[in-house]
Amino acid sequence: MLEYEELRLSLLESERPLKELASAIGLSELNAEIERLEAETAAEGFWNNVAESNKILQKLAGMKNKVKRYTDLKNEYEDTLTLIEMGNEEEDESMLAECEEGVKRVKEEIEKQTLDTLLSGEYDSKNAILTFHAGAGGTEAQDWALMLFRMYHRWGERHGFKTTTIDYLDGEEAGIKSAVILIEGENAFGYLKSEMGIHRLVRVSPFDASGRRHTSFASLEVMPEIDETIEVDIRPEDIKMDVYRASGAGGQKVNKTSSAVRLTHIPTGIVVSCQVERSQYQNRDVAMTMLKSKLIEIKEREHLDTINDIKGDQKEIGWGSQIRSYVFMPYTLVKDHRTGFENGNINAVMDGDLDGFINAYLKMQSLAKLEGEKSE
Repeated sequence: MLEYEELRLSLLESERPLKELASAIGLSELNAEIERLEAETAAEGFWNNVAESNKILQKLAGMKNKVKRYTDLKNEYEDTLTLIEMGNEEEDESMLAECEEGVKRVKEEIEKQTLDTLLSGEYDSKNAILTFHAGAGGTEAQDWALMLFRMYHRWGERHGFKTTTIDYLDGEEAGIKSAVILIEGENAFGYLKSEMGIHRLVRVSPFDASGRRHTSFASLEVMPEIDETIEVDIRPEDIKMDVYRASGAGGQKVNKTSSAVRLTHIPTGIVVSCQVERSQYQNRDVAMTMLKSKLIEIKEREHLDTINDIKGDQKEIGWGSQIRSYVFMPYTLVKDHRTGFENGNINAVMDGDLDGFINAYLKMQSLAKLEGEKSE
């Protein structure tokens, strides 16, 4: 049947990209390293250093997951090809829809895993720390910051990542003034680093009795979570610590003791805070991790020589600097101003459907890198 033959040819177009993907992820090398690490975990004395053992197990799990994803993809390619050939031989039209869906899944997964190979930055594999700030505009901007806060929570859920709220400052009437969340998962920072910047909202405000259209802004900072293996030289005398009573969304998590911690890095003016842990000491440890991450992220972004050269991001949260616009009326559209990628299903986007934007940014960065290499 013609339909099956077209599907078979379409699927066979994926054969070469599939083989190239195996080479790109270093499949043979991954399997050899997995075998070596598994032997190491079985060796006597492996648990003598618990912290180091956990790091090895985490690395092993990540490598196994990468191999499994490729193996599952290859199996689906072969199963779909078999199904197409079977449907063609039996001239069974009832199998066409299943075959079409299988071809679509294979092509999409090859593209996704190929994009993952572009995440080769030093910190791309790390967890991501997201910090939200409402722009000028009071309640409207604070409500928008809360909408973004929820959107990235849902993005994390879609990818099976663990999302933890680290800090949360309620808005005056609604929404939030600021918040910090930790998203834990393989390549979380590599994906989400493209989301850093100013996000612009256009809608009829639910807080305006006259039903007028409002434009609001909120900023998102994205940092890699820096673990203990990466050293950052921060002098104790450069840190100012303030403690206060914690408070969470809707008045939840209110403590009777001053366990929340705010750290100020005096040379740079960077401020971080944490209030979700049970003790002041735990909150200080989390805040220190955030401070290290912030210093490293800015140092890398600005290509600075020393930590003391960092002055922080002074961009105003407002017009002219937004990376993306979310329009709820007079039409619905989300548009990224860097890549030109658009999605008219704004409800899906607010429900965490951000992969199109992220993938478009990764492709743009990859093309820019290739062009740079050609011009050298």
